[in-house]
Amino acid sequence: MQYDRLTTGLAVVLGGLTVVLTVVGLVESPAVLVLASTFGVATYFVYYHASGRMADRIYRRVERQARVDGGRRRRTGAGPREEWEPPRDSASTRQANRGARARQTGSSRRQRGQRQRRERRARAPSASDEISATEAYSRLGLDPGADQSSVKAAYRQKVKEVHPDTDSGDEQSFKRVKEAYERLND
Repeated sequence: MQYDRLTTGLAVVLGGLTVVLTVVGLVESPAVLVLASTFGVATYFVYYHASGRMADRIYRRVERQARVDGGRRRRTGAGPREEWEPPRDSASTRQANRGARARQTGSSRRQRGQRQRRERRARAPSASDEISATEAYSRLGLDPGADQSSVKAAYRQKVKEVHPDTDSGDEQSFKRVKEAYERLND
């Protein structure tokens, strides 16, 4: 679960309120026990969610509905595909993943870095590398050598004019303005 600390904290607070209200209800008034039981139920559901058992139960139900029905080879529900795995985002899973990453050898990291460098070299040059700075300034309607704030202001103004979502804009003009800005921003 993504927010397991927050949810667990909420369960602890609700549990504390339940205990306090139960004691007050036993000492002062049995009517407070009704309120304590309400907090007790809320505590149970929040803890049930924080422990991950709620998600597991839902995933098992979906998987059960998606199973092939008897010999008829018909799906009984719109469940997950075969390659789908339910998310397991508990603290223990994250800790196990951290340990697995720490056990990776230096050679595999080195190989991954080499592969990434090869991929970067193999990429085609971007459109912003193909135009000259002079051409980029002219696309934005600026004199060559304009300062960065002028470039930014001109870019914002041009984008408003040529954006494809406007009536007068089109996609090609928008891309040309964007690549001019990227060229001058580099």
